[in-house]
Amino acid sequence: MTSTPAATVPPAHVQKHSNRLIHEKSPYLLQHAHNPVDWYPWGREAFEKAQREKKPIFLSIGYSTCHWCHVMERESFENEEVAAFMNSRFVNIKVDREERPDVDRVYMTFVQATTGGGGWPLSVFLTPTLKPFVGGTYFPAEDRYGQPSFLKVLHRVAEAWENNHVKLSESGDQIMTAIAHSAAAPPATGKADAKLIDAAYQQTARSYDAAEGGFGNAPKFPRPVTLNFLFNVYHRSPEGAEAGEAALGMALFTLRKMVAGGIHDQLGGGFHRYSVDRLWRVPHFEKMLYDQAQLASAYLDAYQITGDLQYQDVARDTLDYVKRDMTSPEGGFYSAEDADSPTTPGGREKAEGAFYLWTKQEIDEALGEYAEVFEYQYGVKPDGNAPAESDPQGEFRGKNILYQPQSFAETAKHFGRSELDVDESMRYRRATLLELRQRRPRPHLDDKIITAWNGLMISAFARGAQVLGDPTYLEAATHAAEFVRQNLYNAKTRTLLRSYRNGPANIPGFAEDYAFYIQGLLDLYETSFEVKWLQLAEQLQATQDRLFWDERAGGYFSSAGGDASVLIRMKEDSDNAEPAPSSIAARNLLRLGQIRESGKLRERAEKTIAAFGGALNHFPSALPQMLAALDYSLSKPKQIVIAGQRDGIDTRDLLDEVHKHYLPNTVVLLADGGEGQKYLAENLPELETMKPIQGKAAAYVCENFTCKAPVTTVEQLRKLLR
Repeated sequence: MTSTPAATVPPAHVQKHSNRLIHEKSPYLLQHAHNPVDWYPWGREAFEKAQREKKPIFLSIGYSTCHWCHVMERESFENEEVAAFMNSRFVNIKVDREERPDVDRVYMTFVQATTGGGGWPLSVFLTPTLKPFVGGTYFPAEDRYGQPSFLKVLHRVAEAWENNHVKLSESGDQIMTAIAHSAAAPPATGKADAKLIDAAYQQTARSYDAAEGGFGNAPKFPRPVTLNFLFNVYHRSPEGAEAGEAALGMALFTLRKMVAGGIHDQLGGGFHRYSVDRLWRVPHFEKMLYDQAQLASAYLDAYQITGDLQYQDVARDTLDYVKRDMTSPEGGFYSAEDADSPTTPGGREKAEGAFYLWTKQEIDEALGEYAEVFEYQYGVKPDGNAPAESDPQGEFRGKNILYQPQSFAETAKHFGRSELDVDESMRYRRATLLELRQRRPRPHLDDKIITAWNGLMISAFARGAQVLGDPTYLEAATHAAEFVRQNLYNAKTRTLLRSYRNGPANIPGFAEDYAFYIQGLLDLYETSFEVKWLQLAEQLQATQDRLFWDERAGGYFSSAGGDASVLIRMKEDSDNAEPAPSSIAARNLLRLGQIRESGKLRERAEKTIAAFGGALNHFPSALPQMLAALDYSLSKPKQIVIAGQRDGIDTRDLLDEVHKHYLPNTVVLLADGGEGQKYLAENLPELETMKPIQGKAAAYVCENFTCKAPVTTVEQLRKLLR
C-alpha cells in the first residue's frame, strides 16, 4: 500500500502561524492550520465570538483535494495583508464539506439560489446568527475572470456591514425563510409510475453526446447513476426493443470512450474526477473514492451484460487501484487523492497533474526501442498533447496526458503486427512506466475514512467478488465492513458516526452514511452469505427510519436534526456524483422486504418513491437512481435460492452461473442448512423445504417464492436465467 502524509503543511521553519484548526482531525482543516488567518472550526466558540463582537462571519467550505481551494489558499489565505483584514473585521470559519455535508448543503443552496451557480471553495458571509447575506465560490487574488479580487470583496462586505448591518441581517433572515419554506413545503403531487422511466430516458437521450459518449458538453462528468439507470432501462425492455438497445448502446459507448480517455488512469487504474473537454481527454486529475466505487460497479454491469473482457479489465484495474493506493492497513478506504502534486522531490511547488504527466523524452528514455509503438498508442507528442483550448493557463505545455486515440487493433495494423502482440507489449510498457511513476512525489492523500463512501466501495468489492470470482475482493469488502462496524458503529445505540481519522470524529452519521453502508452490507451478505451482515443491515435500517424518516411527507432527511447551528433540515432531491440517500434507501428497503418477507419495509420503500413523485414528474432524469428503485418496485419480486453446502464445488458452480447474469431486481439467498437458513426461514418458511437434490446442490428460481422446478446443473440454470 502506498502512503502519503495526510495533511500537506509547510515545514516547521516556515510555520509562522498556528490557529485553532491545528486540533482538528480533518486533513482539509489541517491544511489551513498554519495560515495567518485566525480560522475557527464550525462550533460554539466561533458563533459566540461573532455575537459578542457583533462581527459578520466569513465561512469557507471546501475539501482537501479541491484544486481551487488550494489556489485560493495560496493566493489569499496565506497572504499576510488579506489575513490581517479578515482577522480584524470577520470571524473566520473553515468547514470540510466531506465531514459536514449538512452545513455545506444549506449554504450551497443559498449560493445557488442567489448567484445561479455553486462549487468549491464555497465562500459565504453570514450574520452572527448564521444567516447568509452574500456568497460566491472562488475569488481571485486580483480582478480577473470577470470577478473582483477577494480583498476587494472583503472591503465591500465589511463596509456594508458597518454601515447597514441591520438591513443585511434582515436580508439574510428573508432569504433563509424562503429557503426553509421551500424545504418544508408539502411535496408536489405527482404519481410515480412507469411513464416517468420512459420520460427520463427521453430526457437522457436528448443530452447524449453520440460522437464522444457521455451527457452534455464540457466539462464532462462520468455520471454513474445515469449509466445505472440506462442499464435498468435495457433490462426492463422487451428483448430487441429499440429503446432498450439504444439505452444499452449509450451506456456502453460512454464506458468505452471513458476507458480510452485521459480521465482513465492508463497506467495505475481508476478514474479522475471529470474531463474538462468533451473528448474525455484532459482530466481534472483528482481521484475520488465514490467515483471508483460506482464506476467499478458500472463496468461490472457492462461485463455481465456483454461478456466483453474489456469491461472486466477496467473493473479490475479500478478495484486494484483502490486496494493498492486507497486502503488503510486496518481495511477502511481513504477518501481521495489530490489533483496537485509536487513538481520535484521535496519541493513545495505543486502543479495539477504533475504526478501523471510525461514528456516524450521521459518515455523515450524509459522504453527505448519500444517507445515508438507506445507513443503512437497513447497519443504522445513531442510538444505535448493537451489542446490549447483545454489548457488556457498553459499548465500542461510540453507534457503528455496518456490516452488512447485508437484501438490496439488499429495500432497493430499501423505497425504490421498482431493485435495480441501489441496488447502484450503495451502491458509490459505500462508496468515499466508505472514503476517509474511510483518514484515521483505522490499527490496528497486524504486519508479520512468516510462511512458513506466506504459503503459504496464495499458494494463494488462485493460485486467484484461475485462477478469476477476473485476472493481478494471479498476479503477487501469484508475488512472494510468490519472496520466500520468496529470503529464507526455504536452497538448500544445502533448508530453510526460519519468519519474516522486517527480515531473516529465526533460527528453523527448522516442519512447517506446509513443508506450507502446498508447497501454495502446487503451486497456483502449476498456474496459471503454471512448472516451477521444481513442482521446489521436490518438494525441500521431501523435506525435510519427512526432518525431520518419524514413522517409528514415521506422520504429521508439528510441529517437527523437537533443541531441548532444547521438552520434548515433538508432532503437530497437529485442523484448527482453521489446518489441521493432516499434513492439508495428505497432500493435497500425493497431488498430487505424481499429477503425478510416484510410488507412494512416494502410499503416504506413505496412511500419513499412516492415522496419524490413531484420532483420526478417535474424533471425525471434528475433522479435516475430513484427511477431504478421505481423499476424494482414495479417488477415482480424475484429470488434465486441455492441449496447446498457453502463451500461445495457444485454450490459454487451454480452461484458463479448466477453471477454471470445481469439481474438487478433479484435477491440471491443460500440454503445451506446452517444458522443463516434458519434465520431467513423465520419469515420465509418456504426456505425450509429448499434442499439439495440427491446430494447435489440445487437452484430454485422463484417469483414471490413461487418457484420453478429446482435444477442441479449449470446448463439447466443458464436456460432458466435467460
